Amino acid sequence: MAKRIIISIVGFIIAILWLFIIVGRGVTIGHDFNRADNWRTYQQNKTITVGLDDTFVPMGFRNKEGQIVGYDVDLAREVFKQYGIKVKFQPIDWLMKETELRNGTIDLIWNGYSYTPERAKVVGFSKPYFANGQVLVSLRSNNILKSADMKGKVLGVQSSSTGATDLDANPKILKQYIKNHQPILYDTFMNSMNDLNAGRIQGVLIDRVYADYYISHLPNPSKYRIVESGFPVDQFAVGIRKSDITLQNKVNEAITKMRVDGQLAKLNQKWFGDTNIKK
Repeated sequence: MAKRIIISIVGFIIAILWLFIIVGRGVTIGHDFNRADNWRTYQQNKTITVGLDDTFVPMGFRNKEGQIVGYDVDLAREVFKQYGIKVKFQPIDWLMKETELRNGTIDLIWNGYSYTPERAKVVGFSKPYFANGQVLVSLRSNNILKSADMKGKVLGVQSSSTGATDLDANPKILKQYIKNHQPILYDTFMNSMNDLNAGRIQGVLIDRVYADYYISHLPNPSKYRIVESGFPVDQFAVGIRKSDITLQNKVNEAITKMRVDGQLAKLNQKWFGDTNIKK
């Protein structure tokens, strides 16, 4: 009897040890995507997930039918069409974009995502494909003609956006003038524009692509004024996990091909009527 009890106890201990080993390996395997090149997985599954802010017109947003459309949406589809891979577009909290990429919720950040040295510390980037800049949007009735005219006035900007980064990095351009030297932070550009229209703020620091497209599609575009902010021009690029080297190369190759064969210029013409593409 004692022998059976001992054998049972030993067996139980061995089972527990194996359970810890399996769980431990499972955790490791679950995080392997963040340390490995995953191109073969994307090919086998024939799908890849792009994270985006689905309110950022015209790069990625929902149309009247609720479908996700936009410049970057079209571009991503065309890129992965070359490799027989279907793109799934996953709306995310833009504040958490790098975390979502790191956790594997998404495979790419592709939605008017500007390259910055700070972001490059944690994210791999494709080559830039689009030139953009920050502009100051205000109502004409506010008489804002330059950054200094925002003295004592309230500025809005999206949290964790390039505009927010530029504002902090170059305080003498605009931040020194605004009320309390701090902007009001918004979760989306749309909410900041709503507050501008309501008179709760007097200016919005925003991407030019958003400002040009959004205002041109309003019933009363002459109500607004777009002012050059003076911040450096930034470049849109695709955010990729640093371990996904093959994916990074494939995205670069596909965009280069589209630039050469004219597809990228056609895409620009469709959405902007010009060619802001990165040469």
